[in-house]
Amino acid sequence: MNYAVVTRTTECELIEKKSRFIARIVPVASREEVNEAVAAARDDYPDARHHCWAYLLGQPRDARSAGMSDDGEPAGTAGKPILNVLQHGHLGDVLIVVIRYFGGIKLGAGGLVRAYSAAAQQALEAAPYQEAQPVSHWRARGDFACEQLLRHWLSTCGGEVAEVTYGEGVSLALKIPAEDESELRALCAGNRIDLEELL
Repeated sequence: MNYAVVTRTTECELIEKKSRFIARIVPVASREEVNEAVAAARDDYPDARHHCWAYLLGQPRDARSAGMSDDGEPAGTAGKPILNVLQHGHLGDVLIVVIRYFGGIKLGAGGLVRAYSAAAQQALEAAPYQEAQPVSHWRARGDFACEQLLRHWLSTCGGEVAEVTYGEGVSLALKIPAEDESELRALCAGNRIDLEELL
């Protein structure tokens, strides 16, 4: 199933009872990128009281990985509302960090949930996006001649070699557009290349 991805980091701002909520939406492809983006938000807004966030990798309604943090706000009032917005949205491979500057007026649990949800929704709607191309991951093993054959084929379909291991033969981790799976299977079957799908 196709889903959309953010094409560039975007920020929006929401003021709620003098508290300032800055929602930053960031394209991410791994947990490492999530950690880097959260650290960058902390560096960019070091004097903010809270840096709450949620992310999901993969499709919005069927993420392969997701996570969240309330970062000192009462449990369930920040990270969970942000994640809920992402899960009901149209974007995958995405992180939203909501940076809060406390304005002196307590919002209460319900007010915090509404404010974090609204800030996240605003960022989701403001972010530029494009359709993501579904990809699949494979391991191909064969003699040394198969490497050149596979590299040539990958260059024609927009796939890539993620890793190469040399031993008695060669083992290649491949990342290809999902629509080209049957062509890869046929190529490998016709050239005695062992192929296995990586999940």
